[in-house]
Amino acid sequence: MAKVRVYYDREGNTLTVWFDEPTREYICEETGEEVILMKDKEGRVIGFERLNFTIEQEEPLHIALEMLAA
Repeated sequence: MAKVRVYYDREGNTLTVWFDEPTREYICEETGEEVILMKDKEGRVIGFERLNFTIEQEEPLHIALEMLAA
């Protein structure tokens, strides 16, 4: 995983996170909890989208990424 991409669409109220290239998306799966999982051909989750995601303030969205030891 080279980079994580995070997109917030204020107008559409969605937060989309990609762990891999979006072009590798093969199928999407709804979880029933306003989350959509994007998967590649092997069935691995390569991203997700959170529906009805809103931020009350006008300030920038800050994202923290932490890596855990294997």
